[in-house]
Amino acid sequence: MDALLDFSISPGFIELLIRFLISTAFAWLIVDRLYFAKSHRRDFYFTFMLSSIAIFLIVFFMIFVLEDMKTKTSIGIGIGLFGIFSIMRYRTDAMPVREMTYLFLLVALAVVNAIANTMSLAELLITNAMVVLCIFLCEMHLGKEHSKLIQYDRIELITPERRDELIADLEKRTGLKVERVTIGAIDFLRDMAIVKIFYQLPEDEHEEKEINNLTKLPRQEWETVN
Repeated sequence: MDALLDFSISPGFIELLIRFLISTAFAWLIVDRLYFAKSHRRDFYFTFMLSSIAIFLIVFFMIFVLEDMKTKTSIGIGIGLFGIFSIMRYRTDAMPVREMTYLFLLVALAVVNAIANTMSLAELLITNAMVVLCIFLCEMHLGKEHSKLIQYDRIELITPERRDELIADLEKRTGLKVERVTIGAIDFLRDMAIVKIFYQLPEDEHEEKEINNLTKLPRQEWETVN
């Protein structure tokens, strides 16, 4: 009760503010400038930012309390929390691999920023910058290739020797510049196949991918496209 009525600011709280600003700033840089600039998915933007903030605060305060109790298991508790959050599932549709990777990186970065109490400010900034640089290089290497699943009715064009005709027909009907096509499930009874097209968008355009998660084909009608 006495601590609750004490309005003084402790050095530990100042450290919290500094680490919180660093963690949040780099999380925003990753989510806004690297992930959202390419994907434009507002739902994951919300999830990534708040998950990063929540995990940082939980891990930091647990370590802060343990240090006050003279306990030397702060790193173990931090790693344990990281494991708990890494296996946590949202009760929604399966998260795409790219989004899952971003979530894993943001969780890892939040835990590192919370438990690295022996690192200097410069070392912490360099560590965060290294992660951002690695993500940037990966995104630049992959470019801006997009993909889409399509229920295709001209099943006679799915043979390898007619692949050029298939791409030309898909470009004509979708208006997209198709780079390559992979064939998934084939239904000869209904003359239908599932194709996955890969295409490039102009630099000044982007597509909203949220609709792709809301209008999936029934699982009994197609198998996973490789």
